[in-house]
Amino acid sequence: MGSTADKVSGYANEAAGKIKKTAGRIIGSEKMEVEGGVQELNGKAQVGIGKTKAAIAEAADEITEEADRKL
Repeated sequence: MGSTADKVSGYANEAAGKIKKTAGRIIGSEKMEVEGGVQELNGKAQVGIGKTKAAIAEAADEITEEADRKL
């Protein structure tokens, strides 16, 4: 999965997790609340992975450009 896809999926999971967590709290379902919290954290992690992939790709591009200039 590419960095953009990771970030989009991550934000979607984060939002869905928040909704599920809030719904669990409202209806008094501790299980649903915990599941929502886990999904939210997984989404945040996925966004972080996407940002890391983007930063690595950008750094690699900069290194390649610098190497090309020196050749």
